Amino acid sequence: MSIGEECIQPDELKRLLQNKPVPICYDGFEPSGRMHIAQGVVKTINVNKMIRAGCKVKIWIADWFAQLNNKMGGDLKKIQTVGRYMIEIWKAAGMNLDGVEFLWSSEEINRRANEYWPLVMDIGRKNNIKRITRCCTIMGRSDNEELTAAQIFYPCMQCADIFFLKADICQLGMDQRKVNMLAREYCDDIKRKNKPIILSHHMLPGFKEGQEKMSKSDPTSAIFMEDDEAQVNLKIKQAFCPPKIVDKNPCLEYIQYIVFPWFDKFEVVRKENNGGHF
Repeated sequence: MSIGEECIQPDELKRLLQNKPVPICYDGFEPSGRMHIAQGVVKTINVNKMIRAGCKVKIWIADWFAQLNNKMGGDLKKIQTVGRYMIEIWKAAGMNLDGVEFLWSSEEINRRANEYWPLVMDIGRKNNIKRITRCCTIMGRSDNEELTAAQIFYPCMQCADIFFLKADICQLGMDQRKVNMLAREYCDDIKRKNKPIILSHHMLPGFKEGQEKMSKSDPTSAIFMEDDEAQVNLKIKQAFCPPKIVDKNPCLEYIQYIVFPWFDKFEVVRKENNGGHF
């Protein structure tokens, strides 16, 4: 529960843990460029917590989804290269790979196409266009943005992934909440009793005022996993951090969601002319 900003529903999670020795936790990512600390460090912390809690974590490398979303110019080879790069970063960051299974969407879908596509089509049949387009914010698109026909498939496919991977827990960010709710609604449609539990983690903000989510599209507002110390220091010095303001203060959020979970403490050092160390 310490991972989730929201859990739907806690009583279902408790019942799952009582009845299943090794629950399946689903996480995923779209290989789409450089990796920032929300994807690198926070995901490592969360995945390791889930494994310590007794879960098996399936990380869905959504290469086909990145192609649908026109990432890396829609070049699947480039997308897969980025996916391999991201896996190596998680290894270097200390992700416990003993409890993790990386699955490439293109490989798994092709291997079990007879199971996957009927599921996607059934989800599509049971939802109208308006309901599906409301979920398109999961791709980083606004719900009133003009979408390609391929992008309309995206929410239906991501919803299908949850059942395809036999996931008990959807451990994704708050920005993916809409499609996870779609999966629970689909369970009502097909009269399925055991719904996937949604454990949505907090979205780490960008450095600038009003940026609720760290984004690769603005390199000055995100710390990337390959940034050196000088780059990190410069970005932090420029960060929105007004005196005595706690709410929506990115620096305090990084301390809460990265420094404390990783180091258990945070120490402030002041220069002598500002009162010295405390």
